Formats: sequence, structure tokens, C-alpha cells
Amino acid sequence: MISQMEGSAAVAQSVALCRPEVICAYPISPQTHIVEGLGALVKGGELAPCEFLNVESEFAAMSVAIGSSAAGARTYTATASQGLLFMVEAIYNASGLGLPIVMTVANRAIGAPINIWNDHSDSMSQRDCGWLQLFAESNQEAVDLHIQAFRLAEELSMPVMVCMDGFILTHAYERLDIPSQAQVDAYLPPYDPRQVLDPAEPVSIGAMVGPEAFMEVRYLAHAKQTMALELIPQIAAEFETGFGRKAGGLVRGYRTEDATTIVVALGSVVGTLEETVDALREAGHKIGVLSIRSYRPFPLAAVRAALKGCERVVVLEKSFSVGMGGVVSADVRMALSGIQLHGYTVIAGLGGRPITQVSLTRMLKEAMADTLPPLTFLDLNHDIVNRQLAREAGMRRSGPIAENLLRDIGGKVEATP
Repeated sequence: MISQMEGSAAVAQSVALCRPEVICAYPISPQTHIVEGLGALVKGGELAPCEFLNVESEFAAMSVAIGSSAAGARTYTATASQGLLFMVEAIYNASGLGLPIVMTVANRAIGAPINIWNDHSDSMSQRDCGWLQLFAESNQEAVDLHIQAFRLAEELSMPVMVCMDGFILTHAYERLDIPSQAQVDAYLPPYDPRQVLDPAEPVSIGAMVGPEAFMEVRYLAHAKQTMALELIPQIAAEFETGFGRKAGGLVRGYRTEDATTIVVALGSVVGTLEETVDALREAGHKIGVLSIRSYRPFPLAAVRAALKGCERVVVLEKSFSVGMGGVVSADVRMALSGIQLHGYTVIAGLGGRPITQVSLTRMLKEAMADTLPPLTFLDLNHDIVNRQLAREAGMRRSGPIAENLLRDIGGKVEATP
């Protein structure tokens, strides 16, 4: 059914269609509207049987999710930013136990300073925690990926994050196709857990494991992620057959067939890149976009196959490794090991900084001319950075960094009462 609705409301509808039995929620922007929507559906009896638990923290939310999933219930939660960090200990436990929890991460910057706007630093910080990570390019894809995520999680008995850009997607209103309950039921079978706590057949889950078996347990998590590289395209193909549209998969190329320059990116910025590429194509430039849909497991072979014929690769990412550079770029370089081409890393959109077609066009023209530095921070204000560095070099008590920068650009700094 086609409806004009907010991205968060659409995700709530999509999750409800998957018939979760336990939803544990703690509010943090920009994911709050998702769990509010699900709470309303449970309270109104539209989503039943389902237990909706308001918990006291994000750590508690993931702890409840672990307990409910281990008890055999289809389980869902959502978080963002600092909330994801507060969950970290339990996040590792969920993947180490092999529990098929599905969680929306409404991507948001990590402080300090406090910032509620979008970038990918939260989910990227958990890239090695053992969860699968799927990235949505649009709200329609976010709707569709949640349905696929439950299928993927339960077939592998592994937890899955569905990452969607905070505010850019979660709070955007657009026309979306919400599937019917019958469609979802035909695609997603009833939950049949691989492991379950049952008083009639008592077992220990998460018991102490010493050096004699711990490496094997961790390797099995890696093996399942490797298995997901085959399963993700399979369930995406079955989704297309059942729902009549493409969504998910490992990667998706846009105008890459004859491209000499390819831009690699994740999330909603792909749409802006595609429009920029269309304009550059009209001007005679052979350029394309490769969208990574599965970040964990990382599709090394698919990325290598998509990029091996081009002359240069630009990785545009909304996070970075301080003191090193790109995060996604490191994975792309591994995929391209042994292939000689020009590679560039562009950090953009941190803390919600707009990524405009004007800036992208200028940057991509430099890349195509091979004059772009290997590591670029798109639209970085070098003047205020240099002013702060000079301030710190000139005086010991140079003051708080963020407030100094705001003063330098004419912003107002309000005193805390």
C-alpha cells in the first residue's frame, strides 16, 4: 500500500509486520519515533501478542533483548549514537551468544561536543562487535531491509543492525510502499530458534569458556558472517520475487559499467552522489557510484569485481579513524589489494554537515584530474582550525576547543546555568 509517511513511522510499520514478540525501548533521538510508533501499535492491540518494555537505559534495552531472544522470542530494539555506546558490553554478548536480535541504528554523531545530527561514527565504532550491518540508502529500502534482517538473523542465529541516516531518513516524509501482512508472512516464517532456554530441558547459555575453546567460538561468528555473504543476495532475490522491487544485497552499482572513476559510499548520500554523477556524465565524464549495502560482512569479492576495471576510486565516508584516516577506505583497499589504481578518501558530512552537489562536483573533478589529496575533509574550514592550533601554541590555557571555534565563526556560546 502506497502511503505518505515519515521514515520512522514506516520502519515501525515494517517491524510490526514482522510480528516481534518483545520490543525493548529507551528513547534517544533520532530513533525515538520508531519505538513510539511500535508502542502505540502494541497499546492499541494492533501488534499482538507482543510485550513492549520501557527500560531505564540503553544497556538495559540490550540486556532485555538478550534475555527475551534466549527465551525464544522474536526480539527488536533501536538506538543511536551515545545510546549505542552505552549498550556496547551487551552488544558483544548478544553476538557472542549468537542471538538473532534485530536493531535499528538511526545513525548519529558521537560526542563530545554534543551533536544530534547524522554521521556514521556510531555504527562504525561497532564494526568489529560481531553484528551484521546493513545500510539503507532510502526510507523505502529501510522498510524493506528490516523485513530481510529478521530473515537473515534467524537463519544464521546472528544479530543484525539496520543502519539508516538519522533525521535525513528517519524524519523525512515521502511516498512509501508498505507491504501487506500476507506478503511478509509468506516471506518471513514463524520464529524457530536454534537455541532456547527451556525449563523442561535446562542448559547453560553464555557459560565461561577458557582458552581451549574461546578461539573456536569467535571463529564460528566469523564463519557465519562469511556465510551471510551468500545468504544476503539470496534473501534479497527472494524479496524481489515476493515484493516486486529490489532492496538490499551486497552492493549496487550506478553507471559503473564504463566508468573510469567510481565513488564508493554508504547510506543516503548515495542519492546525492547519483544526481551529481548524472550531471558529470552529461558533461562527458565517465563516472559512477558503488553503494555498499552490507558493511558487515564486508563484500570484498563484490567490491573488487565492481572496481577492478576503473582507473580511480573515491571513497566518500561519514566517519573516520582519528590519527589514521578512512574507515571504509581501509576495507576497500583490502578488496583492491594488488590492483594498481588511484585511490582517494574523502571524509564528509560529519555531525550533519551538508554534503552539497556543488562541493561534490568540485571534489570529483579534482579526483578525475588526480589533483585531489589522498585524504580530504570536504568543506573543512581550515581557517578556524589553524586559528585554534595557533591559539594552543601561543598560550597554555587556551580554553575549550568547541566554544573557541564557535566564537571564531561568529556563533553564540550560551553559558550553562
